[in-house]
Amino acid sequence: MQGLVIKSTGSWYEVELEDKSLISARIRGKFRMEGFKVTNPVAVGDLVDMEKDKDDNYVIYTIHPRKNYIIRRSVNLSKQYHILAANVDQAVLMVSATHPKTYSEFIDRFLVTATAYHIPGVIVINKTDLYGVEEMAQLKDWMEIYSAAGYTCVATSVVSGEGIEEVKALLANKISVVSGHSGVGKSSLVNKIDPSMNLKTAIVSEMHEQGKHTTTFAEMHPLVLGGYIIDTPGIKGLGLADMKKEEVCKYFPEFLKFAVNCRFNNCIHIKEPGCAVKEAVIAKQIREERYNGYLNIYHDDEEIHYR
Repeated sequence: MQGLVIKSTGSWYEVELEDKSLISARIRGKFRMEGFKVTNPVAVGDLVDMEKDKDDNYVIYTIHPRKNYIIRRSVNLSKQYHILAANVDQAVLMVSATHPKTYSEFIDRFLVTATAYHIPGVIVINKTDLYGVEEMAQLKDWMEIYSAAGYTCVATSVVSGEGIEEVKALLANKISVVSGHSGVGKSSLVNKIDPSMNLKTAIVSEMHEQGKHTTTFAEMHPLVLGGYIIDTPGIKGLGLADMKKEEVCKYFPEFLKFAVNCRFNNCIHIKEPGCAVKEAVIAKQIREERYNGYLNIYHDDEEIHYR
């Protein structure tokens, strides 16, 4: 029997069968991912094979090959990773310039992670109804910077309705993992797009400008307009497993067309002479903010673990 894992609660998994009926299943034995340790061998989005055991419980005994996956560093185990979702069509990052404020380095880190695992990245800049002059300037910068890098960007407001139809079109008939800081409005936006979901929402703390975690486990929700949304817990740290430090620059798409003209084939665009990427930054063909984001990630060993 074959099915799609749509929810994980730790030791048990909710699986959707071909006829859309749901069953609960557990895993048999140990599953390993090549090269690194994960805390959840089976992830939401996995296609699995199952059978019944002697107690008449469904047991997962095979995970089909994944076309991609997106991971984060395990919250409690620094040398292990947690798979947020597998077999997705796009990774949607929700950000906000206020309540709570998202920082560009976090956006860059997320996009590097998605790009490294062959998942198109989409940025949804939410809560525009709360923006003053400073926040609108930040919105304009983000739209310019990340659109120029090749990522789809949409400005949205659940209150005013701005961008809602555009997001609907982006999500239709695709499997989308939706991520972002707690309180940024993930659940509210999904509920606006598809009220039948009725996802839990939480008010952002005024004192700390951080939302309460309303999502404990990743869960896949079918959309009335076709496709699925994978709602994930608020991300505190993203990680790239099994990556050399020198490879980070490959996941900044706007670097690639200039990198072919660097003097050295193994140029990492930091101190090397004849670096076409650095020249493009000086010539404003690459945004300085993105280049600085690259340097921050390259020099920060705490968040990304290299082999």
